[in-house]
Amino acid sequence: MLRIVRDVTKLNQIIAVEKGTKSRAQRDLTEAHGRLQKAVLLSGISRTYQPNDDEGETLPSESTKVQVRAEDVLREAGASLVRLFDVVATKDWANCEARADVVVDGSVVLSDVPVTYLLFLEKQLIELQSFIARLPVLDAAETWTFDESADQWRTEPVRTTRTKKVPRAHVLYEATDKHPAQVETYTEDVIVGTWTKVGFSGALPARRVNELKERAERLTAAVKYAREEANGVDVTDRRVGDAVFRYLLD
Repeated sequence: MLRIVRDVTKLNQIIAVEKGTKSRAQRDLTEAHGRLQKAVLLSGISRTYQPNDDEGETLPSESTKVQVRAEDVLREAGASLVRLFDVVATKDWANCEARADVVVDGSVVLSDVPVTYLLFLEKQLIELQSFIARLPVLDAAETWTFDESADQWRTEPVRTTRTKKVPRAHVLYEATDKHPAQVETYTEDVIVGTWTKVGFSGALPARRVNELKERAERLTAAVKYAREEANGVDVTDRRVGDAVFRYLLD
């Protein structure tokens, strides 16, 4: 594993190696901890028997060897962690130097951006795309114009009449000297006024939302490209694990 790390020359290769190295180190550390919990492996005895006189019964000696020495296990675990410490150190030192420009349509939006910030920016832009996708859109069934004075969108005025029922009478038969007049009453809808309705909205036109979506997508793509470019930087292998464990174990 140590030889492979020396051969790695790009930050993206170090990143690819890191996960496996962490898993192996964790597995080795767990195994070492388990071995040290088995007291029987750490214990040994030597027992011999000596009769009181030459004619006494002779019994065989007994012995059990120590199978695990804590110091050995500690150093083996340290050797596994040294590889992890070196890989992570190489990545983190390289992250301090890995930078790239964010370029959209040939224009530099951000220059010399650290790779760690590019990772943050990429995550935030993906969340921002979700936010933009949920923006309220103006009702397509209406015709909207922007009202500068109100700083919002408004519809064209729509006029509707207001009516009122007015009672009316209709003479069916005029009165005579023998019969009274026959009158039929009814109501008539009479226009008494006009409603003028104007709708207002703080939502956005669909074209504006689509424009924001496109800009966010293009910027996200540019950030991803910049991240890949930054991760392609040449790295210098770091050897810090030995120094750490020399101090801990010596």
